[in-house]
Amino acid sequence: MRADAPTYEALKQETQESLQARLAASPEDAARWIEAAAHSGSKPSIVNWAQMLLDGQGTRRDPEAAFRWFRIAAETGYPDGINMVGRCYELGWGTAVDLEEAARCYNLAAALDHHWAKFNLGVMLVAGSGVKRDLATALSLFVASARAGNHKAMNMIGRYCEEGWCGSRKPAAAMRWYARAAFRGCFRGQFHLARFYASAGRIEEATAWLQSSINNAPADFCADIAPLLERHPHPAIQALSKRASIKVSLAMRPEGVKSHTKSRRPSRLGLAFRGIKKRSS
Repeated sequence: MRADAPTYEALKQETQESLQARLAASPEDAARWIEAAAHSGSKPSIVNWAQMLLDGQGTRRDPEAAFRWFRIAAETGYPDGINMVGRCYELGWGTAVDLEEAARCYNLAAALDHHWAKFNLGVMLVAGSGVKRDLATALSLFVASARAGNHKAMNMIGRYCEEGWCGSRKPAAAMRWYARAAFRGCFRGQFHLARFYASAGRIEEATAWLQSSINNAPADFCADIAPLLERHPHPAIQALSKRASIKVSLAMRPEGVKSHTKSRRPSRLGLAFRGIKKRSS
């Protein structure tokens, strides 16, 4: 622990809100406090400190150390820690990729009612990644996660409805689920909702949601959608391709490069703007 670490009594007076304020004011100061709290045995702080090490936020980026701290939290039975160990195994953060171990971790955390673990396991089941493909079980996990407020799970339910993965296609239900996800800040849900609006000729609403999606999305997603937008027949949507490409370019600059802790699996944008015909303006 650092020599200037706060006392245990001071740590007990710290709240999540004050830590967030400290983080906004000075990431380095926040890292000092969170590291001290992690050493004191606070499970949430252990996970927060591991995340800061993973992101390089307020401290030097160290994925291997982050993985060790996540494991410490996981070994206490803390669901957040178990889920994040799964993420590390799935995406190779500080350890070798091991999809079967990732799925095992997600299963453990999901059994403890961790809604992000349910979502993560559901995505693996949809892809057949590290586990046998099982769309029905994945859907039940997404529904449970969505009930806990997970906007990414809402977006996945929209995909089920639109593609008819477990039944008939239900476009109206898909749009409702995409809207739920979009209004809660899911950049994928915002993109898919924009597709529906564009298909209906509601271009102003489509471009507004596409702008939100680009603003909220990581660079890899913007790289996926830029060529799709460029090929769209409506000029207003075509113009947004440049905005997405600029975000990709900025992320490739040395000062724009960050860890990949926030990005998710490949986007699998198979729907794209499929079937949308040019409408008279």
